[in-house]
This record gives sequence, structure tokens and C-alpha cells, in this order.
Amino acid sequence: MHPVTLDGTEAAVHALARALRPLLDGSGGSAVLPLAPGESPLDMRRDLPVEPGTGLIVRTSGSTGAAKGVLLSAAALRASATATHARLGGAGTWLLAMPAHHIAGVQVVIRSLLAGTPLAVLPAGGFRGRRFVEAASDVLAADGPRYTALVPTQLTRLLTEGGDALAAARSFDAVLVGGAATSPTTLAQAKDAGIEVVTTYGMSETAGGCVYDGVPLDGVRVRLEDDVVHLSGPTLAHGYRLDPDNPAFTDGWFHTSDLGRVVDGKLEILGRTDDLINTGGKKVAPTAVERVLTAQAGVAEACVVGLPDPEWGQRVAAAIVANGDVDTASLIAAVRAQLGAHAAPKQVHVIAEIPLRGPGKVDRAAVAQLLASAATSRTRGNNSSANTPP
Repeated sequence: MHPVTLDGTEAAVHALARALRPLLDGSGGSAVLPLAPGESPLDMRRDLPVEPGTGLIVRTSGSTGAAKGVLLSAAALRASATATHARLGGAGTWLLAMPAHHIAGVQVVIRSLLAGTPLAVLPAGGFRGRRFVEAASDVLAADGPRYTALVPTQLTRLLTEGGDALAAARSFDAVLVGGAATSPTTLAQAKDAGIEVVTTYGMSETAGGCVYDGVPLDGVRVRLEDDVVHLSGPTLAHGYRLDPDNPAFTDGWFHTSDLGRVVDGKLEILGRTDDLINTGGKKVAPTAVERVLTAQAGVAEACVVGLPDPEWGQRVAAAIVANGDVDTASLIAAVRAQLGAHAAPKQVHVIAEIPLRGPGKVDRAAVAQLLASAATSRTRGNNSSANTPP
């Protein structure tokens, strides 16, 4: 096992590339374990043999429990990168703009290696338009297709900043956006601005994004069982480190915890099963409420969670980031009109930014804590939240 600590520097990213190269070209090498600064490989038990066929071990974010080590073969990594290039229009030059210890970042490195093109790296230190422009300059000067991958928060910042940052984003032949749900409003704004956005859905267990703009990559299969998404195909991992019997992998399929539906032949993700809010015996999908909220004027981002309620079991609560004047009563009324009274937030709280974890994923636990504290403050006379009776 070959641990590589990614500290955000270009040197660390190139060290990762050197470790991955022999695995991808079949010349040998040890299974690579990318690590964030301060992470330890000890829980991966380096004293025990790595499972056969493993080229890369990626730690999950741990957003739904203890972090796990996802086992990916070199074949799965190559299949993912090859299918991505085929979908986008050919191999090209990439800008790495996200942490390389997550699968989305690792895959940018792998695509660059397989394409044989120089990799540009956005150094750690905060995502700002000026730094994005500087990092993108060499990529945008290259011949052939130019690509990058962002999380929704990064895309939102580029849209907000405008100017040279927006012009740079517009110059890429494709900007993959994934790692978390992107609001329809943000996508519409990006497309109106001329950015070639491609939404991606996938996870470490599928070697990264495996469904682009709702359509599976070549070889990837999707099925729904009780509205839960199951995935299969050549990009699939072969299990978890030191957990050979995990039921998430069964008969060549990975059972996600995501709810989905197919609309006009395209997969639409509705949220996670464990994020569903049970209020008064009715189920509310937070993603559906978030889509209504972010479609309203003045709302840039939204996160909806369920908070404990002595009468209803849970109550719907929302944290929003505003980019203009907002009337919380109107927001609540909009959700009620579109989704029903049971889905209407009983609490709306305006915050500066949505807490994130991992590769741009919303930290719903942190949002729930924030909203619970806001509700407590309001009962003590702080009117920072808008509430309606349950």
C-alpha cells in the first residue's frame, strides 16, 4: 500500500500521478491510498495484505457513518476515465480545481495521465476567481478540448464573481459539476452565462461520476428498486477494505442510499433515503424543498433538514444563503403551494454560507445543529429565524 498525502501543493499532486502511472499502464506499482493532510493510514491496516486486484483505495467522506476504504481496480479507473472522454468529445487537457484525495480529484489526475496531457493544478488556499483564472491559463492555451471539474459551491462563486473568472469558466469545453446536488437555478444561470456545464452523479464506489446529465456512461447500468438507485458496470469498485461481505455490493451491483426516478429517459436524484423527513407520518424529500426554495428570487443556496418535534416527530427546517432581499413567509408559501403543507418549512434561517464537508458535500448534521441553535435563540428573544406553527 502506497499512501500519498495531498496537501494542496502541485508537488503532492504530481507525486500522486507518479504513484498512479505504473498501475494504469500495467507496469506494476502498489495500491495507492490518497490522504488528506493529517489523515492516518493506520485504520487501513497496512500490516495486512491489500485485497487482490486493488489499484486505488479511496476513503469515503464518512457522511453516513464511519469512513470506509473503497477498493478500485486499475481497470475500473481506466474504464471511468475512458468513458468520460468518450462522452465529452475526446481526451483533453484538465485543470484540477478540487482536493485530489477525493475520487473526483483523483479522476482528474487519471484522465490527464491517460490523455498524455499536462495537468494544471489550482493550489490549495481558498477558491477565488483570480486564482482560478491564473490556474486555468495554461489549460485554456492548450490545443484540443479543455476540461475542469467543480463542486456546486465553486460554480456559484464563479457566477457571483463574474468578470475574468466567468470568462475563464466559459472557455472550457466542459465543466463537470458534481459531488453534491446543484440547484436548477444555478444550472440555468451557468448555461445562460455560456458555461458548458455537465452534471455528474456517482461516488467513490463507482470510480466517481458514472451518470452524466442523467444518462449513464458507456457500460454503466442503472436500476431502481423501491425508488432506490442501484449501479453496475465496468467502473464499479470490488468492495470495501477489510469488509468482504458488505451487502452494499451484491451480484455485481452497488446499492446506493439515493432515491431517484427516471424522467424522459434521464435519471433524477431526489436525495438520500436517510435524509428523508418524517413529519406527522408524511415523508418529505429535502431535495424537493430545496429546489423550490432556490427557484425563488433572492435565494442562492438552501439546505433543508428535519429537526426533532415533540408533536410531529420531525419538523421541516431550512437554512438559506441569500443573494438579495428575501421574504421568508413568501418562501414558505411557495413550498406549501408546490409541495403541500406538510413540506412547508416551519423554520427558515438566513446564513452566510452552507457548511460543507468532503468534496463540497453539504454537512447536513452541521446545518441541523445550526438551525436547532437558531430556534433556541429565537425562543429567548432572538428573531433571526422565521417560524410558522407546525
